[in-house]
Amino acid sequence: MKFGPDNYNHEERCSQGHSSASTIATIEATLSADPDIDSSAIEIRMLGPVVLLEGFITNAADRDKAISLAAMIVGWENVQDRMLSRFLTQ
Repeated sequence: MKFGPDNYNHEERCSQGHSSASTIATIEATLSADPDIDSSAIEIRMLGPVVLLEGFITNAADRDKAISLAAMIVGWENVQDRMLSRFLTQ
């Protein structure tokens, strides 16, 4: 049994492990904490370093807000919008 440093760093061993999970959890918490956005039907996935925002939004402002909040965490270049509009009719 060998202890101590080896030739692999953490990112090489866990490139899709808890770092993706923690990024998703951070974005979900950020969206949930914002009272101005209905994020109940938004799903967050990761494809490498890119965050995919999927699911449904119920008003146009929610799209911009969700993208903006995710971009604050991972950067604008790493956010991909795949959300569909499902506007409520009255």
